[in-house]
Amino acid sequence: MLESTYIHMPMIGATIEKRIWTSGVRKWEEFLSERDSVPIPDKKKSLICAGIVDSLDRLKARDHAFFACSLPSSEHWRAYRHFSDDVACVDIETTGLSPCHDSITVVGIYNGKEARTYVKGIDLEEIVEELPKYKTLITFNGARFDLPFIKREFPQIEFDQLHIDLMYPLRRIGLSGGLKKIEQMLGISRSEGTTGLSGFDAVRLWREYERGNNRSLDLLLEYNREDIVNLKTIIDMVYDRLVENKFGQAGCSCKK
Repeated sequence: MLESTYIHMPMIGATIEKRIWTSGVRKWEEFLSERDSVPIPDKKKSLICAGIVDSLDRLKARDHAFFACSLPSSEHWRAYRHFSDDVACVDIETTGLSPCHDSITVVGIYNGKEARTYVKGIDLEEIVEELPKYKTLITFNGARFDLPFIKREFPQIEFDQLHIDLMYPLRRIGLSGGLKKIEQMLGISRSEGTTGLSGFDAVRLWREYERGNNRSLDLLLEYNREDIVNLKTIIDMVYDRLVENKFGQAGCSCKK
């Protein structure tokens, strides 16, 4: 999908992008060879050709920061397939809902192969070195919750990555509600121990751990690990639907 994207180029908006798609031109390389068939002003064509050359160079260099800055945040998902080998699915647990008054208890990071959980009072500070390693972050409601919490407690972390907050693109394809509801809609099941648990239970489990119940911490970490692993499962399941929906909005049946 990224190589069919034009809205990250200077002075090119969604209207021009849709005109390109509906003309039958999808990929950047196709535009360079078939620009005369695209019904947009010549000045725009010149801008796009320059933008394509730059974008190809940036993509070859795996310059995720370029696309993170130039793409609208709501469209970062378009770059997923190109950077999916360098992704971190992130989810946090906290003592409450306010970044100003509450604190992080657990941060889970899943890179597609290994799920790690970092715990307050044990190794939570290690996320300062771990999170910047990745080119893409995937969260659910992370733009409003997870990342602001992390930034407040660890202001030295610079989030220059592509950030796919799945909550918003999922809504576009009819998958709304909380993460657990969406998992059910997609047929993703949880373990017997974590089925039915919610964020409120995560707070309760942490408090029980603070009172000396290590089993509660084990269950909390299992709950968090399922969150982050399921984020990767979800985006892999729905990515093609997101692409089809985007092209469908432009009135064309295009392929990614």
